Amino acid sequence: MKPALKPALKAFGAAAAACAALNASAATVTIATLNNPDMIELKKLSPAFEKANPDIKLNWVILEENVLRQRATTDITTGSGQFDVMTIGAYETPQWGKRGWLSPLTNLPASYDLNDVVKTARDGLSYNGTLFALPFYVESSMTFYRKDLFAAKGLKMPDNPTYEQIAQFADKLTDKSAGTYGICLRGKAGWGENMAYVTTLVNTFGGRWFDEQWHAQLTSPEWKKAVSFYVDLLKKDGPPGASSNGFNENLTLMSSGKCGMWIDATVAAGMLYNKQQSQIADKVGFAAAPTQVTPNGSHWLWAWALAIPKTSKQQDAAKKFIEWATSKEYIEMVAKDEGWASVPPGTRQSTYQRPEYKQAAPFADFVLKAIETADPTHPTLKPVPYTGVQFVGIPEFQSFGTVVGQSISGAVAGQMTVDQALTAGNAAADRAVRQAGLQK
Repeated sequence: MKPALKPALKAFGAAAAACAALNASAATVTIATLNNPDMIELKKLSPAFEKANPDIKLNWVILEENVLRQRATTDITTGSGQFDVMTIGAYETPQWGKRGWLSPLTNLPASYDLNDVVKTARDGLSYNGTLFALPFYVESSMTFYRKDLFAAKGLKMPDNPTYEQIAQFADKLTDKSAGTYGICLRGKAGWGENMAYVTTLVNTFGGRWFDEQWHAQLTSPEWKKAVSFYVDLLKKDGPPGASSNGFNENLTLMSSGKCGMWIDATVAAGMLYNKQQSQIADKVGFAAAPTQVTPNGSHWLWAWALAIPKTSKQQDAAKKFIEWATSKEYIEMVAKDEGWASVPPGTRQSTYQRPEYKQAAPFADFVLKAIETADPTHPTLKPVPYTGVQFVGIPEFQSFGTVVGQSISGAVAGQMTVDQALTAGNAAADRAVRQAGLQK
């Protein structure tokens, strides 16, 4: 018996050596992404990509949204090359592409079907006609509400509510003894957290960040009216600790039945309608994001997208991964794993043509329309020198937007008045654009 074992052992040894050699030569792709449910699902399904590409190993760095933005910005501006793939958005992509910090995504294979990708998303992730990121999901904003609570109080949500109506509904829905709050809104400080929502609120109240000469407008009557409305509404009808709640925290509150209404990203629809993730899946209603003085800029346009920094040493492997993660095939994988309601929305026309998706996601056409009608080039009632609905499309916004967010979060927490918050914010915004040489 012993001599017969030798060839088998030799063969096993050779296979092990080959396997070790393959692992040693495998390209490691380090991915920086955020801790949103859609990204967690991507990590969960990614072994399928590694199995199909045994020469590529994925290394995940999953971060809270504000931290991800900070880490990605530091990495790209210093050229340290920590990450091969970054999850960035419609704010960063054109700016970083313009500066030559991202690899252009050209020569995509025909099978990727780039024309199937929603044009709004492609345009938002391009600079001078060159694509610099592939959209993982695209969103606008909308109003979610509890149909059962509305029915119990004899209320009817209009298709296009006003903020006045929202405030009236919130008052009637709040039942603190039952642990139900009339409304949940972002309060957590950050240019992409509370300020993404607050900017749409200010827009629809007729306000703007800057006038045409780049003078900050945060002390204008429109800002004061909008932010006072927001602070008063959260203090009266919001959950405790609202100043700490961002997208994820409010998603948890809404899906566990604590909120009567929630105005936030359309991407949440798939999570709220998913019976495995939401206790209110059969009780969710939806309407357009509310308006007040003008519909301009009342609902945002955002894409979370995957981009490759120029500093990555694994360009080909990184590109192969982001093509897979944003493909039609990946959408099919999520549908099999989580159900059609939970597939990444807003990216591909073909998703919206699937009967299975339309059946599972009653919000599908509504969301696509919101994405297609959000207009970053005309985000306000009065003219402005910038583009962007829920952000100002200049590099300095990341810094002063967060400073303003901290002040407004402080007003929600009762640490300062709205006037104090806006005066401090106005000074920060003015200083930033003056130093950038933008002010006329």
